[in-house]
Amino acid sequence: MSAVSLTQIVKRFGDFTAVHPMSLDIEEGSFVTLLGPSGCGKTTTLRMIAGLLDPTEGEIAIKGRRVNDVPIHKRNLGLVFQNYALFPHKTVAENVAFGLNYRNVGKEDAKRKVAEALDLVQLPDLGARYPKELSGGQQQRIALARAIVIEPDVLLLDEPLSALDANLREDMRVELKRIQQRIGVTTVFVTHDQTEALAMSDQIIVMSKGRVEQVGAPEEVYNSPATEFVAQFLGASNLLTAQCTSVLGSEMTLELSGFPPLVIPRSRARDSLGTGPVRLVIRAEKLHLMPADAAADGRISVEAMVENVDYQGQSARYFLRVGKHQLQAINMIEDHPFSAGATVSLRFRAGDCAALPVERAS
Repeated sequence: MSAVSLTQIVKRFGDFTAVHPMSLDIEEGSFVTLLGPSGCGKTTTLRMIAGLLDPTEGEIAIKGRRVNDVPIHKRNLGLVFQNYALFPHKTVAENVAFGLNYRNVGKEDAKRKVAEALDLVQLPDLGARYPKELSGGQQQRIALARAIVIEPDVLLLDEPLSALDANLREDMRVELKRIQQRIGVTTVFVTHDQTEALAMSDQIIVMSKGRVEQVGAPEEVYNSPATEFVAQFLGASNLLTAQCTSVLGSEMTLELSGFPPLVIPRSRARDSLGTGPVRLVIRAEKLHLMPADAAADGRISVEAMVENVDYQGQSARYFLRVGKHQLQAINMIEDHPFSAGATVSLRFRAGDCAALPVERAS
């Protein structure tokens, strides 16, 4: 049984369709992320699962039970929002116990459950404090403790890390995944941050303009994007128009000016692709810069000119020109990056390329 099932759900606000027909099954115990830019429909989808919004069409089921007409407080869901929504006049322990007060949990059982939840988020000694006395990271943990203390069927997280600074966000990302794995709760996580999605998820649903672009494991959506939007939104990608000249067995041959023929695996291309124009996708970190006179190493090599350099400390982002093509490469560096104006050897493997259909303007 799926923990959450969405069947052709649609959400309209007047004449505007925020979520187009969408079907999805979320496995029990999995960590699933709705990923996309602002306005793509991910938070609207989460709020429909929560019961904060009613779908215009379609059905929502939680553990096999249709919940379209079930109010939020009867869906047994844990919710954590971007602003945490802690009660400022209540202590930490009272905030965590809030959901238990409506579930007829005895006083001693509630006290034990609160202590266990605070221990799980590694804040066992802060029960008597008030939210204003806590750091942002501590408040986030308390909000999480309040959500999981009721032992929810599904945990819903709406950009819970976005208010934290970069370093704390990384720490909390690891901590949140640790807690989810320990208690095994099915989790639906909303974010616009691709790094969070790739690091934490069992499955990613990439959304754009109210539509699902791709559903898959992090490695799948990153290495084999289904659309140009996915290729560009997850990581830094180079998209070049090439010509597929042949499709033989498990391989296809692509040609584009300035490059030798590229023989790539069919597994890295959409099933519908045949000969004709295609979009070649090469991730920026798959392009490696070498000195122009570096010895051959079995990889494809083309001459490139460095047009600009974005120095990032341990790595550098290079903006390159190969004939009429502009590309970007992200490389780790040990000392100094290549300088703007330098001629370099650009190396990559054909197996690191992917191919997509040429998208027509709508």
